[in-house]
Amino acid sequence: MLNGISPLISPELLNALYRMGHGDEILLADAHFPGDSFGQRVIRADGLSIPQLLEAILPLMPLDPYVDAPLAMMAAVPGDSLDPTVEEAYRKAIGKAGVDLKVNIERVERFAFYDRAKTNYAVVMTGEMAKYGNLILKKGLANI
Repeated sequence: MLNGISPLISPELLNALYRMGHGDEILLADAHFPGDSFGQRVIRADGLSIPQLLEAILPLMPLDPYVDAPLAMMAAVPGDSLDPTVEEAYRKAIGKAGVDLKVNIERVERFAFYDRAKTNYAVVMTGEMAKYGNLILKKGLANI
């Protein structure tokens, strides 16, 4: 056990967060996402929700301040709708982690999101059950 690191962060996830460079992205995928089809590195976080992981990850990993939106979620497909409570839960967790609640979250068309996921440093498969619950985080620079 390490001081200051949430026990929700597995050794494998901690290693990925450490090895990521500025501008690298990590996908916190919902339980429905086909992670093994898209990710080179798939990390299991079964049973954990994305808000729980956000609260654990964001104190360790700064978001990229040099882009308009350091966070990205999948946009609803035409004819479908988003549940606003999903983003609200993520923003609440972001605030608990000490990040500005007004940070921009980009909405990305479904197939463009899949293409982007293929380039992510890692895919973290969570137990998140929310529809359109996937969230990409872009790593920034460490506060030195």
